[in-house]
Amino acid sequence: MQRMTNKTVLITGGASGIGKIMARLLLERGAKVILWDINKLKIDETISELASKGTVVGFIVDVSDSNQIEQTAKKVKKEIGVVDVLINNAGIVAGKYFHEHTTLDISKTMDINASAPMLITKEFLNDMLDQNSGHICNIASSGGLISNPKMSVYAASKWSVIGWSDSLRLEMKLLKKNINITTIMPYYINTGMFDGVKSKIPILAPETAALAIIKAMEQKKRMVTIPGYMYRLTRIGQGFMSINVFDWFAGKVLGIYKTMEHFTGHKK
Repeated sequence: MQRMTNKTVLITGGASGIGKIMARLLLERGAKVILWDINKLKIDETISELASKGTVVGFIVDVSDSNQIEQTAKKVKKEIGVVDVLINNAGIVAGKYFHEHTTLDISKTMDINASAPMLITKEFLNDMLDQNSGHICNIASSGGLISNPKMSVYAASKWSVIGWSDSLRLEMKLLKKNINITTIMPYYINTGMFDGVKSKIPILAPETAALAIIKAMEQKKRMVTIPGYMYRLTRIGQGFMSINVFDWFAGKVLGIYKTMEHFTGHKK
């Protein structure tokens, strides 16, 4: 069991949604929390709300900008010190058919969802290697396990995260380093990001999802789907069914292929 007491934890996308809830849960466990977010107002609101629970600071950063990542990481190291736990949580989705995506939709989704976790981890991993301890938690998606209409670019970004994240875990194992890597693959979470989604499989409550992620890190789990049966449903189904049968199972029985039909996303 890994304790978070006195650990310095950095959460990207930490000023709203499950990032904000995870920040609270970590503060309640005695951690020191660093929030990275693009929205200054939300950072200020979150710090004001959570300050009574412990040490929490925030940095404004657009994680789609590699220069901002590098410069903000330097600032964190100078002002705060070594980051013990990194949670790559920031993400976006553009729920459209692929041909409707703009070039900006594609590049922004890949920059934030796929490239940013790698670039941010690169900034803090060497310190973890030097002290031979640390934990990196990458929030992917069950969309990285199963294809889905109107999620092609999002799914591509999350498949990328899963492949990179678990490869990083194996590298740490081969190097015999005490650095844990946890890959999280949640189903839809009711945070506003997926407003309009209709699903036969229950949509996750934010508090439930955030708590499951924190517990997964405490238990040093390696790959976690939320709910837990999602991995078995997808991997076993894909392994034993033909493509046509699996399409019927995922599309008709589970209704997954129709979940994005009425997607609206965050209200502007």
